[in-house]
Amino acid sequence: MSEFKGVTVIKKANVYFDGNVTSRTVVFADGSRTTLGIMFPGDYEFNADDKEIMEIISGDLEVLTADSQGWKTVAGGATFEVPAQSKFSLRVKTLTDYCCSYVKI
Repeated sequence: MSEFKGVTVIKKANVYFDGNVTSRTVVFADGSRTTLGIMFPGDYEFNADDKEIMEIISGDLEVLTADSQGWKTVAGGATFEVPAQSKFSLRVKTLTDYCCSYVKI
């Protein structure tokens, strides 16, 4: 999906790691939410309350999730999932454009 229709966009940015990771929240009519953001190269660790589905639109990175055996390379056009109630680490190699969808379980 290249665009969202009939949504609400929260104007205030989500800013992490001194501005190296930023996003905007998109809220759908059913209450579900997604964030659209940019990550600059660097190493980051996040906590996931809900299950997350990360779509990498462009860029490349490595991800380490709680349920993985090791680092996995992910490039533009690919997705990965993060289990709910877990931590995950990213090694962002190039400027990365992403879409993160949150799945309530």
